[in-house]
Amino acid sequence: MNVLEAILSRRSVRAYENRPIPSDTYQRLLDSLRFAPSACNYQPWRFILVQSEDLRRQVAQGAKNQMWMADASLIVVACGRPKDAYKYMGGYGNSCEIDIAIALDHLSLVAVSEGLATCWIGAFDERQIKHLLQIPDDVKPVALMPVGYPKTPDLNHPADESDRKRPDEIFSDDFYA
Repeated sequence: MNVLEAILSRRSVRAYENRPIPSDTYQRLLDSLRFAPSACNYQPWRFILVQSEDLRRQVAQGAKNQMWMADASLIVVACGRPKDAYKYMGGYGNSCEIDIAIALDHLSLVAVSEGLATCWIGAFDERQIKHLLQIPDDVKPVALMPVGYPKTPDLNHPADESDRKRPDEIFSDDFYA
């Protein structure tokens, strides 16, 4: 599967089989995070790899009781370290959350290329997740991403054009129009 095929095939999946990810596949998932680009290559992140079934359940509870997440073999808790990030995005902003988003996007594409599924999770109680996973005060959990085998394996099909905005609604040449 090439990169564009992975992009067109990726879906947010909310039903997983509870089965382990083979170690070679798992290593490729980790590499996708480790080698993701970041502003100035600062890599202002830490990824907590939640594999314990009991801990996955507790993380799912901390994610607004989205208990389906606990069936995934792995939940990646992507934590940003804003102090370690590039601080002048656009002249003033911190790159931390963008860097995390890039890394998780790489993870989601490698996952689909391996026959796995993911789902971006932004709905969670930050204080609860920080307490549960012993995340320091100066570190911010940015997003969660369950990774596992989808219960419906035929999900990896090209995107439906009707689900996307028309090109003229999202692209303009040379100037904002």
